Amino acid sequence: MPDDTTQARQAVEQLQAVGASLHNRDCLATWDCAVNDLTAVLLAAEVLEQLYRANISCRVFESGLAVSLFRDQSTRTRFSFASAASLLGLTPVDLDEAKSQIAHGESVRETANMISFLTEVIGIRDDIFLGQGHGYMRQVAAAVEEGRRQGVLSQRPAVINLQSDLDHPTQSMADLLHLKHTFGSLEALRGRKLAMTWAYSPSYGKPLSVPQGVITLMTRFGMHVTLAHPQGYDLVPQTLEIAARHAQESGGSFQVVHSMEEAFHHADVVYPKSWAPFHVMQERTRLLKAGQRDQLAALEKEALAANTKHRDWECTEKLMALTRGKTPGGALYMHCLPADISGVSCESGEVAASVFERHRIATYRQASHKPFIIAAMILLTRFDQPAAVLNTLLDHSRPRRAE
Repeated sequence: MPDDTTQARQAVEQLQAVGASLHNRDCLATWDCAVNDLTAVLLAAEVLEQLYRANISCRVFESGLAVSLFRDQSTRTRFSFASAASLLGLTPVDLDEAKSQIAHGESVRETANMISFLTEVIGIRDDIFLGQGHGYMRQVAAAVEEGRRQGVLSQRPAVINLQSDLDHPTQSMADLLHLKHTFGSLEALRGRKLAMTWAYSPSYGKPLSVPQGVITLMTRFGMHVTLAHPQGYDLVPQTLEIAARHAQESGGSFQVVHSMEEAFHHADVVYPKSWAPFHVMQERTRLLKAGQRDQLAALEKEALAANTKHRDWECTEKLMALTRGKTPGGALYMHCLPADISGVSCESGEVAASVFERHRIATYRQASHKPFIIAAMILLTRFDQPAAVLNTLLDHSRPRRAE
């Protein structure tokens, strides 16, 4: 079996052959990228992961900042971004809006330029306000582009979406890498059935971007994707259109059903994950902006009551028995974490404790790819010849830490 450095050399050769056009661009939605670009991100992430395992330094920057702005709570993505920045030699800095002039009304254009003088990348998580988070990221991107064009900035930092109201590209790309490793290759995903299903949760207001990211990305690689949810738990219509178009282009398929059992039937992969209905998130956004807290509390109560009507939407052993797959007990179970585990983290939730425990370590592996996906996005957006940069790291093989 080839060692990590041999595998890394092979992946670099594939990266060189694939080509990529992400240099001086942003990573805001996977559907904005060509399939070759997405493949390049996966390959670069694999190389970086192999170098890390082989104790080879991945520092490609001697200085520079990686600025993050989290407008929502985060564990995995927050630490993955900081880890990715550190891996490449950048200094991670978290922008706290309450401690900045943003709290005093500083404009997006001004903030974006002021934090960018020695910055290589800006990572933003803005998933609370439906219809606005993705737009905010594009505002930041436009502002730093103007700053570079006008000579204010000597270089334009890349903007990376760490989760918006529309897409969660670092998560879905980590999911795709996990699928590639599980089934052996991207080509092996063609014809596989993936069930992206809503699941019951005793909380409300969970973003739509994870299921939207999954259905729009996996359909690009020839998978048969079934989206399942109770009536009324719709996603943003635009993302359904994108998923359908991608399925047609790739030879895969995309369908929407309202039965968890139908979605699980003969599935190779299941992804049971709660989300708030599109119309609820629209109303939540309106009430949050208006500061109408009484109405917001009433909306939450109404949404939680609606959820309880669908407690049977749980990933159980009985449902897993309907699936097929490589793993014991049926299909590969996936989750972006943290999962609502029945009898463990809540009374009733998204997944039965026995199902989650059987797949728990695999979900940790799924999450472990995210720092390397983010690092790959930074590398490909900052360097015109990423394969040459990675080859230099391999040639020097400088230890990451002393043994």
